[in-house]
Amino acid sequence: MATQLGTLEELPPDYREAMSGIDVAPLWPQMRKVLPHNTPIPVTKAHAWSYAAIRPLLLRAGELTPVEKAERRVLFLVDPGRGAGAMQVSSTIYVGLQLLLPGETAPAHVHTPSAARIVVEGEGGYTVVDGDRLPMKAGDLILTPGGCWHDHGHSGEEPVIWLDALDLPLFYYLEGSYAVEGPLQAPRNRPDPSEVEYRAAGLAPPRRRDRPPANPYPMMRFPWERTENALRHYARHAGSGGAELDYINPETGAPCLPTLGFTAMLLPKGEAVRPPRKSSSAVFHVISGHGYSVIDGVRHDWKAKDVVSAPVFAAIEHRAESEDAFMIRIHDGPLQEKLGYYEERPR
Repeated sequence: MATQLGTLEELPPDYREAMSGIDVAPLWPQMRKVLPHNTPIPVTKAHAWSYAAIRPLLLRAGELTPVEKAERRVLFLVDPGRGAGAMQVSSTIYVGLQLLLPGETAPAHVHTPSAARIVVEGEGGYTVVDGDRLPMKAGDLILTPGGCWHDHGHSGEEPVIWLDALDLPLFYYLEGSYAVEGPLQAPRNRPDPSEVEYRAAGLAPPRRRDRPPANPYPMMRFPWERTENALRHYARHAGSGGAELDYINPETGAPCLPTLGFTAMLLPKGEAVRPPRKSSSAVFHVISGHGYSVIDGVRHDWKAKDVVSAPVFAAIEHRAESEDAFMIRIHDGPLQEKLGYYEERPR
């Protein structure tokens, strides 16, 4: 049985004033707020963002603000649980939609947070990460880990838009978030490692097994075409409940970024997919298809290019309608595993 703890109002006014005067405060009135029993009480609220509603505003931003004045022309998604202006969709995950117009370049910089891009629409965009030129095609996952130089360019004819996912809230909370600017990079004259060293799953260049890889992030681009094919093949043998495949470091098998995880998902049409409750928060970006997700009893409809968020330990049910749907789940499971408390519970 939970103990009924004392409140601040029960303390004499002179005692409260004395504490305030020396910058201390009693723990017990706030104990259940910071350490609730059995399950966390998230601030994050599940929400769905319509790409069709955001896209016109993003394109207008291209008219109103040149990229030279923006550095990164982004509209970020706001968690309704935290209110207007909150640069996060959960306690650890920032998500924004970024626009690059034909002929534009976004300047090179390096920063402490790690980032990943999921390409939403357009052809001709590219990202240069530590000298590797990574073409951006719809659905591709492209990494820009913390400490890696990166810039963006666009040699196509139509706007390119991608989704940014960063662990920015974590670094901001730790007071460790900063960036350094530099000149545009000169890309190497060769395809990126996803097309050369790591073109096939399970194959990697020879290396000394008793030494760590020279590059902690050997593969920065995960082409969607291969990911979708892998999901379809896997789903044929995975049974009911859809199919999921994690994006991993091909040299170590670890998550592809230190604190953020990325999981490609196939939702079979008409079938309810009910994952266990997870201690990790999540953001679902819809690659294709349409349907809905019921999160803690509330229905959120979605279609291709939309984004849906879910707080920790949420009860989730996904259902694709009329055709198979594909999503990428962004989550903070790798961070929780490093802290030793990742947890799953039955629904």
